[in-house]
Amino acid sequence: MKYRKKGIKKEHHIIEDGEELLQELIKKGLVKSVIPGRIKTTPKGQPGNPRLTFQYETNSGAKLLLKKGSTVQEVFVITSDTQKLKEYLEKKFPKN
Repeated sequence: MKYRKKGIKKEHHIIEDGEELLQELIKKGLVKSVIPGRIKTTPKGQPGNPRLTFQYETNSGAKLLLKKGSTVQEVFVITSDTQKLKEYLEKKFPKN
């Protein structure tokens, strides 16, 4: 497809250091394709490590949030096993 590169749609930007996390999901076979969405930032940006959180299931997969500090990006993924993806993310990025 026109904007795809290694399973990630490249039409929109991705939060810094977040692409590696998304590529990891593809390499592990948890997702087939990634579609990054809008990025929301706050005026007082804060540093932090990138992390992914599961939001909800969609018809073709799931909606995730990619967060780094106070910046948040919606990410839609195509997957056939949303439960396995959810369990992986909860284990890798536990809530504090």
